[in-house]
Amino acid sequence: MSTYNPRFYIEDAAKHDGQTVTIHGWVYNKRSSGKIKFLQLRDGTGLMQGVLVKGECEDTSFEEADKLTQESSVIVTGKLRKEPRSPGGYEMGVLNIKIQSIAEPYPISPKEHGVEFLMENRHLWVRSSKQHAALRVRWEIIRSIREFFDSNGFVLFDAPILTPSACEGTSTLFSTPYFDEKAYLTQSGQLYGEVGAMAFGKIYVFGPTFRAEKSKTRKHLTEFWMVEPEVAWNDLNDNMQLAEAFIQHIVQRVLEKRGAELKVLERDLSKLEKIRAPFPRIRYDEALKVLEKAGVGVPFGEDFGAPQESALGEAFDGMPVFIHRFPHEIKAFYFKRDPEDARFALGCDLIAPDGYGEIIGGGQREESAAVLKERIAEHKLPEKDYQWYLDLRRFGSVPHSGFGLGVERTVAWLCGLDHVRETIPFPRMINTIKP
Repeated sequence: MSTYNPRFYIEDAAKHDGQTVTIHGWVYNKRSSGKIKFLQLRDGTGLMQGVLVKGECEDTSFEEADKLTQESSVIVTGKLRKEPRSPGGYEMGVLNIKIQSIAEPYPISPKEHGVEFLMENRHLWVRSSKQHAALRVRWEIIRSIREFFDSNGFVLFDAPILTPSACEGTSTLFSTPYFDEKAYLTQSGQLYGEVGAMAFGKIYVFGPTFRAEKSKTRKHLTEFWMVEPEVAWNDLNDNMQLAEAFIQHIVQRVLEKRGAELKVLERDLSKLEKIRAPFPRIRYDEALKVLEKAGVGVPFGEDFGAPQESALGEAFDGMPVFIHRFPHEIKAFYFKRDPEDARFALGCDLIAPDGYGEIIGGGQREESAAVLKERIAEHKLPEKDYQWYLDLRRFGSVPHSGFGLGVERTVAWLCGLDHVRETIPFPRMINTIKP
């Protein structure tokens, strides 16, 4: 395996105990105590305290340390030593400092700032410790997603971002001119994922998706990332087994690799440590009884909102719970109806605990071309736009199923964040499109 490691990084400090190393980074904080000065340095991989002792470091470096402002860029050389009280367990005895750039007064200080101000300065806010930690957890989640599917023989199957028609309903489409036609930003890669499943057996689509929902809840973005596996010959139960194994893998990887970041985020790890398959499974009609008992009941045929999802998430001792077999009226046209009770579609949602709501939605697809044509007509969709999708049923149709997992909601859940705007580098919401 080829490696690339041109310089020392703070996250590798344990490999360099007692050695003289050089940090290329930025000043996160500083303080002084007479003949000793302390610099908290960051390099993108971690934080480390640098200690300047008069007489032990270069005289010019000791004096120039006073010029440093928050986020000034520096090259600092010194000797590493163990220090359990320091971030990462090591600190540096500084020998010299080279100033690369003195930063102007930094707009984000330790004092409280309003969300609007922080969002306007998102390009700088991501340097803050909690934002930085959340985005490193996001990276780990994405890495674990790919690891799970790649190690289980799934083929990455890229779906287009520009599409000619809707997948999840026409009311939440972003349209754009496309030469002499109109195109739409994808709501989901699922329909194209079904193409891949018929060609490769098991695939996953992974990319950005877009929903023009005028929603201001803490769980919604207009641009978000989704991973969507699709498997030929899988039924609804197979689909739920795949989903719970997948979620367990992600949670375990984050606990294993990102404990330091979860500590920064003050996440209660005991809640994540209990997440183990199999997860509870209840039918929609059984869920109605749970909701009625919790005082947030809804009539049969209604979809669940935030109060209902929160109640369901709390009803199973902190475990995610599958709700399956929804009334077909509240599911998309491509869901297969339950052969034992045609009122229900063979769909499933996975509800995360602690009020984080639906993180997975999916189910079994209708494999009959004749029935699917009827469903397209029922939903008042133009059949000509779905001829290629019907072809999948005309040429070797098989039972198949899949699901979509929203990355941002998963990050929010595992990090314990209040709002999905902190789970992606540059969130897009109704009134947020800058920077």
